[in-house]
Amino acid sequence: SSLTGFQKTGSSSFRPHFQYLFYQRSLQGKSELLSNSSLLLGYPVMIKASAGGGGKGMRIAWDDEETRDGFRFSSQEAASSFGDDRLLIEKFIDNPRHIEIQVLGDKHGNAVWLNERECSIQRRNQKVVEEAPSIFLDSKTRRAMGEQAVALAKAVKYSSAGTVEFLVDSKKNFYFLEMNTRLQVEHPVTECITGLDLVQEMIRVAKGYPLRHKQADIPINGWAVECRVYAEDPYKSFGLPSIGRLSQYQEPIHLPGVRVDSGIQPGSDISIYYDPMISKLITYGSDRTEALKRMEDALDNYIIRGVTHNIALLREVIINSRFIEGDINTKFLSDVYPDGFKGLYALKYFTNTIKLLTLFLFFYFRVPIIKPQMANWELSVKLHDEVHTVIASNSGPTFSVEVDGSKLNVTSTWNLASPLLSVNVDGIQRTIQCLSREAGGNMSIQFLGTVYQVHVLTKLAAELNKFMLEKVAEDTSSVLRSPMPGVVVAVSVKPGDMVAEGQEICVIEAMKMQNSMTAGKTGKVKSVHCKAGDTVGEGDLLVELE
Repeated sequence: SSLTGFQKTGSSSFRPHFQYLFYQRSLQGKSELLSNSSLLLGYPVMIKASAGGGGKGMRIAWDDEETRDGFRFSSQEAASSFGDDRLLIEKFIDNPRHIEIQVLGDKHGNAVWLNERECSIQRRNQKVVEEAPSIFLDSKTRRAMGEQAVALAKAVKYSSAGTVEFLVDSKKNFYFLEMNTRLQVEHPVTECITGLDLVQEMIRVAKGYPLRHKQADIPINGWAVECRVYAEDPYKSFGLPSIGRLSQYQEPIHLPGVRVDSGIQPGSDISIYYDPMISKLITYGSDRTEALKRMEDALDNYIIRGVTHNIALLREVIINSRFIEGDINTKFLSDVYPDGFKGLYALKYFTNTIKLLTLFLFFYFRVPIIKPQMANWELSVKLHDEVHTVIASNSGPTFSVEVDGSKLNVTSTWNLASPLLSVNVDGIQRTIQCLSREAGGNMSIQFLGTVYQVHVLTKLAAELNKFMLEKVAEDTSSVLRSPMPGVVVAVSVKPGDMVAEGQEICVIEAMKMQNSMTAGKTGKVKSVHCKAGDTVGEGDLLVELE
């Protein structure tokens, strides 16, 4: 069967733009069917689970080979996530914005649209940052999209809250993508700017009451931003799953204009069996600037210990100049970080500030060791593989650091037992977190969302440290280790097999997503340390090459 999508043409008429084609998985000829159908649409195409959502069971294919691989992974992920391995294929539109319209309908034929949500910041086709309204839409386009969304809801006699999703190009042409017949993860930003409680409205509709609001009653008041906080390592493909137990957890709900939707608490376990989302962090302001500033503060004040999280990525995205200007699309992350996310923003602009804060912590944690009568201390600081000699001094409540010809001052009345440390650096208020410290001078601090490993030594200790042997790095081209915790779905090689660089070795499923592990070089398989069904941890050895 097929459904027809529509493209905006600048008038009230719409024309077909692409087709949705559904496929029932069969035992024979399934890949051939998919590939032949892809030729009808032309590449690239999007393969996706018909019962899916949240980026699960979705793959982009640019040729026949990627179509066959995409079918395999998408159908397996769909079965694992939704208990339904049926797929659909559609034309893929490159570099669009992802903008959706919230609709609300009742059982009496009434329906309204509750403005739009901008959802273009994504990784692996799953949204990461959302906001309402969209900085891109004008009132004319907003109304046209809203009216089409309501027309669709009325055509199928839809009753409840739902979302009609569109792709929007640079000329504000919009293309129907899909309708989600449920409450979306990002619904809080709509509640913030309209004042409506969508869950309450859904319950009223389910009870049979008519809608209480007309279209003219739906406002846009202020601006709201949502960041999805995940238990993920953002330095690995913008977010590979992390598992563990939350040893410490504190939401920043003490700040103004902050809302947190979560279902966890200190001691909760993050496992490989469910989606890695920790919470939805929402900030609201009178305008976009205020909402984003509140999001910066909320991310800095969010305490998550025990699992790796993506706050560093979220913090950099919302202060990126392209994001602030509204120059975004669904490829934003790969465009801005073509070599992957590195978390270098603070290191680039605030290197000396990081050194200062680390030395401040070092000084106060080591008060009994450093002689109080000394006016200055010459210390060695290693940050991001660079070693610097700095001069630190203390005068009353002010601590100063001189490095590379510049001097910074910090004052604070903090409580070192608190996980949040508020300091004033040359008149600018900053919030940092000290995650760990060791007697040998190794410290881990979180600043502007990013975690930095800093090694601080006294002058004598730094001189002696030169004689310490460096640990020899492992030759990672000859071994394949799991980059994440998960379950081995399939192993494609055995000892003695010859493999080519980039060839699939095995498949690991983590949090309902399947990941193909490939060979780092051409060679012969020496040993295989896993089999289908095994549970593996991050860093576990999977396969060795000769």
